[in-house]
Amino acid sequence: TAFLNGTLEEEIYMAQPEGFKVPGKEHLVCKLLRSLYGLKQAPHVWYLTLSAFLESLGFHKLIKDRCVFMRTTNGLTCYIAVYVDDL
Repeated sequence: TAFLNGTLEEEIYMAQPEGFKVPGKEHLVCKLLRSLYGLKQAPHVWYLTLSAFLESLGFHKLIKDRCVFMRTTNGLTCYIAVYVDDL
């Protein structure tokens, strides 16, 4: 999904998932390196990743609506509207 594999800006830890627990080390936790679906920060991480990519292509966010990106090239204007994980 769109929310997988986004780079996290802060440290997040989670309990070991079922089937992953090592006998005698059940008290240890896992440090997340990438965003997971269902994680509270996942939509924001996805938006930051998408924004950086679109800006690298020459798009910029509209001042009045930060979910609409615009690029004008050779007199032609292209708009991209972002809604959750749809473009």
